[in-house]
Formats: sequence, C-alpha cells, structure tokens
Amino acid sequence: MLTKNNEKQNSMELVVIDDLVPQDHLLRKIDKHIDFTFIYDLVEDLYCLDNGRPSIDPVMLFKMMLIGYLFGIRSERRIVDEVKVNIAYKWFLGLSLTDKVPDYSTISQNRRRRFNGTDVFEKIFDRIVFQAIDMGLVKGKILYTDSTHLKANANKQKFEKKEVERFVKDYVKDLEEDVNVDREKHNKKPLKKKEV
Repeated sequence: MLTKNNEKQNSMELVVIDDLVPQDHLLRKIDKHIDFTFIYDLVEDLYCLDNGRPSIDPVMLFKMMLIGYLFGIRSERRIVDEVKVNIAYKWFLGLSLTDKVPDYSTISQNRRRRFNGTDVFEKIFDRIVFQAIDMGLVKGKILYTDSTHLKANANKQKFEKKEVERFVKDYVKDLEEDVNVDREKHNKKPLKKKEV
C-alpha cells in the first residue's frame, strides 16, 4: 500500500535544542572545553558603554567567525545562511530555533570598523588555540589535513612531514576578498581598503 505524507510542517512541537545536537559534534567539544568569556574583556574598550544601540554579543560574533573558519565557510553571508538552518550552529551561539540570526553586514561592519586596526582577532584565536592545547584537544606543533585531490604515487614507506602555517589575518584577508566577489555578484562596488 502506498502511503503519502501530505502533511505540512505547521505542527507545534516542544523540543530541547540540546537534544538535537549530536553528543560527538565538534562544536559540543569546543563548547565544553573552551571558555569564550575572555572576549568581553578584550573588546570592552572598543564599545561605548553609556549610549548607542545595544550591540550584538561580541562572543556570538566571534563564534560565528570561528564557525566559518572551522567549517571552511568563506563568506559572511554564507555563515549567516548556514547558522539559520544548522541546529548545532544555533546551539553553539546560544540561539533558540526562532531567534533572529545577526545580519551578515553586522559581522562585516564590526570586522571592518570596530575591530579594524586592532590585533583582536589574532589575540582571540590564539587564546582559543592555547586553551585547546592546555585541554589536550590539539598539540601545538603540527596540523595535518587532507582535503585536496592530488595525483600521487603513494608509498607508505616514503613520506615527508611539512609544517604549514595559516594565520588568522590570512583568513580575514581571504574573507575580505570573498566579500568583494560576493558584492560584485550582487552588482555592488567592492569595499574600500582600510589603512591599518
């Protein structure tokens, strides 16, 4: 007998977001071992404390950048799109299923204006890496990754170890370039380069 599911997804359900995120998810491990509260102290002097609109939580902004960095999302617009549909990302950011995700331009403008000319990104990423090293999650020497298709003569007895450095400022520079490519696709002018 053929069963058809013609029901629309308009039903109400009571769910606990924590139950929807797999126990072995990378972001769950990061959340368990990494304390992000140090970010508030690092950025406090970059915010006005007594006037203006309430800001987006800076920890959330940096966690969104970290999601992009960890999962190879090279566009702020795409990071926002992914957060909107990925429950693990929402959980990591402390958002409910219905909370509004900050606009990509909020991330971009904070990165380009508020944090421009500072080493805040490097300090934050360094602090996170050092916490991960202290917790035994990573070793501080070499990171191996294999995500490239190469034609190779693979011999298990012959191999070379290479240390590859990738700096946060390189990621931010790549992100800036991708933002400009995205702007061109949407018939917008590229962002002006800011002097550091």
